Parts: sequence; C-alpha cells; structure tokens
Amino acid sequence: MSNIESLITPEIREFLTKHRNPGSTEFADLIGKGGYIPPHPDLLVDTLAALMMGKNVLLKGPTGAGKTKFAETLSALFNQPMHMVNCSVDLDAESLIGGRFIAYKDEKQVIEFAPGPVIKAMNHGHFLYIDEVNMAKPETLPLINGVLDYRRMVTNPYTGDVVKAKQGFRVIAAINEGYIGTVPLNEALMNRFIVIEVPYIKGEELKGLIRSNSLLKDEKTIDLFVRLSQDLILAASQGKVSEEAASIRALLDACDLSTAIPPIRAIKRAISDKMEEESEKMFIQNLAETFF
Repeated sequence: MSNIESLITPEIREFLTKHRNPGSTEFADLIGKGGYIPPHPDLLVDTLAALMMGKNVLLKGPTGAGKTKFAETLSALFNQPMHMVNCSVDLDAESLIGGRFIAYKDEKQVIEFAPGPVIKAMNHGHFLYIDEVNMAKPETLPLINGVLDYRRMVTNPYTGDVVKAKQGFRVIAAINEGYIGTVPLNEALMNRFIVIEVPYIKGEELKGLIRSNSLLKDEKTIDLFVRLSQDLILAASQGKVSEEAASIRALLDACDLSTAIPPIRAIKRAISDKMEEESEKMFIQNLAETFF
C-alpha cells in the first residue's frame, strides 16, 4: 500500500490515521488487498474525501478499467470489511436484504431470517460495494433508497424491523456505461452518489500495476504489454474493437500467461478469443504481432 499512500494529502492521511478501522479477525477476509494505482492523484484524493464525509461514491468507467480493484483498495486503506452485491437482471430483494429459511429449534420447525449483504454491512458499519449497479432492474434498487440517503436506514420487508446503519457504513457502486444489458440510472438514484470517473490506467502506473499484480517480471516484456494496451485503448475509443479488448483485467491475464507460453498465444487466449467478431480478433492479433 506504500505506493498509493504516497499520493494521499497530509489532511486526508491524518483523517485516515484517526478513523481507520482497528479491524477484527471475524471479518478480516472481507478487507480488500489493495493493488490499484490511480492514473492521477486527484482520483484517489477526491474519492477518499467523499467517503470520509459519509458520501456514497459511484465509480464510472469502461469495463476492465479497475473499478472493483479500486474499491478493494479503498477497503484496504480504511481497513474496512466490504460486503459485495453483484447486480444482474435477476437481482431481487433477497439478494440485497436477505431472506427467510426454515430452521429447527427444540425439534420444532421455525422460520428465521438470514441477512443479505446490505443488512450485514449496515449492522456492522462496514463498506457495501454494488457492482454493475446499472445491470439491475429499475424497480429493484429503490428498495434501498433510504440506505443511500441521509436516513441510512431500511425497513426489512421480511421481518418489519427498521435497520439503521452503524457508524462507518459507506456505499461504493460501479457502473459500466453502454454495456450490453445495462439501463441508465434514474435521476433519484444518481443524485445519491458522488460520481468518480475511472479511466484506463496507462504508462508508468500500468507498469507498476503489472509488476505488483501479475507474475510477469521481465521489464522489456512489461514495456511491450504497456504499449500494446495503449494501442488497444486507442482502437477501442475509435470503435475498431469493443471496450473488452482494452480491459486491464484481461491484459493482466495475458501478462500472467506470457510467463508460461509465448506472448502472442497469451494475448490470443486472454484477449482476442473473447471477441465475438472475427475482424476484432484479427485486428488484435495483428497488433500484437507488431510488438512480440
């Protein structure tokens, strides 16, 4: 964490020192491992400032830009366990709030409630991460409007209990705009967030990310992968390939594979073969051959 902590202003570092969660072994496995290196310091400082003020943060950017890794890094900086919701069209109240199940007590059948990620995060004052929030059906997320505004509370539809969030509770969400299956966030929901644009990582920051988050250690090969990424990002912005081709996550997979198989094949398995159009696959492989 030392590299990213060097980007934090003295005022925010002082706040982190005072308010960082002392932690508990019970939820230690939910604390992020870090690893995200922002393309510029303001991205980190602004996000930390918003979270420190109790604001909800919406990470907005292309697929594979590192939004989830950024959220995990924020969890690590605050030493806060983070409960996760992965949105889809099938997301329902039980996936968010929790659900009832049949249990046995004193040889009798009883109905009990198992809390979901929203209730767990609120009860313990932890972080809540909602990934691909614009994949959820528009009628689902209003269930937690009260969680996302100043009230920080929700009425459990299964028990009738009113749950109020404990101190430390924060919400981080992520959105991929223009992705297949997504819907625009309504104004009421968007107004509950501070929006942070998360661009692709490039240059020296990407080199540092590859060094710290992949098996690849050869500096010459790392440099070639960084140049390949730059060209893929440009091609995606020009519409020559889809955004998935420029995914940093996919690039890291290719870096890992390149330690065991030739880079050209690694790029094919990790990036090219994920494309649906043959023209995109050929474009990526031809581009890779100019570097490797």
